Amino acid sequence: MIKRWLQPCLFLLVFLSANGQEQPQTKNISTYFTADKKYLVLPVKNDAPKRNLELWIDGVNTRFWDMELAEGLPDWYAYMRIDQWKGKAIELRVDKVAASSTIFNPVLQSDKDSNTNEYREKLRPQFHFSPKRGWTNDPNGMVYFNGEYHLFFQHNPYGRNWGNMTWGHAVSKDLIHWNELDDAIHPDQGGPVFSGGAVVDKNNTSGLGENGKPAMVLFHTGARGWGQYMSWSTDGRRFRNYGKAVVPRINKDNRDPKVIWYEPTKKWIMVVWVERGNNEQHSMQFLTSPDLKNWTPASITYGGAGNDRYLFECPEFYELPVQGMNGVKKWVLTGANTQYAIGSFDGTRFTEEEKRLQNQYGRDFYAPQTFSDEPSGRRIEIGWWRTNTVKDQMPFNQSMSLPMEHRLVKTPDGIRLTRMPVKELEQLRIKAYKQGNSTLKEMGPDPLKDIAVELAEIRMELAPGKAKEIRLNVRGVPLIYDVTRQELVADGVKAPAALQNGKLSLLVYADRTGLEVFVNNGLVFMPVNINIDGSNRSLSLSAKGGSAKVSGLEVYELKSIWE
Repeated sequence: MIKRWLQPCLFLLVFLSANGQEQPQTKNISTYFTADKKYLVLPVKNDAPKRNLELWIDGVNTRFWDMELAEGLPDWYAYMRIDQWKGKAIELRVDKVAASSTIFNPVLQSDKDSNTNEYREKLRPQFHFSPKRGWTNDPNGMVYFNGEYHLFFQHNPYGRNWGNMTWGHAVSKDLIHWNELDDAIHPDQGGPVFSGGAVVDKNNTSGLGENGKPAMVLFHTGARGWGQYMSWSTDGRRFRNYGKAVVPRINKDNRDPKVIWYEPTKKWIMVVWVERGNNEQHSMQFLTSPDLKNWTPASITYGGAGNDRYLFECPEFYELPVQGMNGVKKWVLTGANTQYAIGSFDGTRFTEEEKRLQNQYGRDFYAPQTFSDEPSGRRIEIGWWRTNTVKDQMPFNQSMSLPMEHRLVKTPDGIRLTRMPVKELEQLRIKAYKQGNSTLKEMGPDPLKDIAVELAEIRMELAPGKAKEIRLNVRGVPLIYDVTRQELVADGVKAPAALQNGKLSLLVYADRTGLEVFVNNGLVFMPVNINIDGSNRSLSLSAKGGSAKVSGLEVYELKSIWE
């Protein structure tokens, strides 16, 4: 790490309390330096007072953010990339630091991102994506491009709480192992970079492709102008901004554009959430475009109002074939809380045929998105999982769910959505315990008593018989099936789980920060965030009130994706 010693300009501020006593002095500083390394290194102290910082280049406020600036020993360092301005004079402004502070004397620059203990922290999820540092929430711009799955995400690079919304960026060849890259889109005149989607413009309708290479085109909401903004890349690494909103503000609140290509009309479709009227009416606005730049309003689908969050925020819209109904396809429209509608779409208007459906009954799973241009034609989702990781000296906070494949299936109740983990997760298996079939008797032997694992995949099919309750204990977290109520309960979270032909299929993934449970081949999805005791690696399976049969009982020990 290279130190550059500079003399900052100081602006002292002295405050008097109501009784006239002098308060501690603070100062605003302007520090000048020349960019000669890849990163500006910023010291962070968790829970310290927030300071506003600005980076001025050629008289333009190019980066602006706030952070819990460490004026003493930092908990961790944030790294801001500055090599695009190499050789330029930069002014760094900071407000209201202690008058005695020498925090940016010297200014630290580095060519390497050299934090230690990366991805090995106590509360780091081991097979769920989380950023190396800082806060994350909604997944954004999920797209397959140039042989890679691109996951963008809401990111605060400078703190582990929400703020400074930027699009973080990670790529993967297999949906499981992720390589985090530099942040892709930064706040600008449009404001903080809120959520949105991405597509590949294969036919170069936008004219943004270069040298025969199509552009990956990204859309987000600028949280100052409240319009929908566009960026693009032809290499998946360098991103350029279009410079103005392609869809200016529609109403008071509007955000989270999702864009798809509709082949029958050869047009692009944008779905964006808009709040309307005086009663906080939620709606999904559909727009069309021939070129991704010029958009025309087409139709509106209304959801709930106020605290009725049906079709609120973060729209997702796609078509799938229906399993069990030869040749039938249906469209799915969802909002951030995963309530969904099934219907038809004619290129202009979505017609709901069934609405207010739900198959996700977990805790703190929100704002999922699916990949565009997935090469095998699958509809793969990742959601924001609000894990409890803002603890101790963790340099990061929150994570993503497992990647899951969506399908539509015919059921006695109608067409329903299922979620199941992608097959690629099987590559994490390092040891198998295949227990086969057995009968669970009250006070009888436990088929799992000799297995000890930290990271686990557990599969089985249950036939409760005369049992009143079946209990699967996963490293101290009980997962209880109430046979009479046909209800599954984990850490106080409840989910309906009806027997099918007298049986219940169960798939559980256990990471350090919780369980993800899949019932009846994905008809019910139950994510439960809970920090699991690292010293408890026990499993158990038991029945109460009678005997039950268990078949296909398998446990797999999993390895970390960070190895």
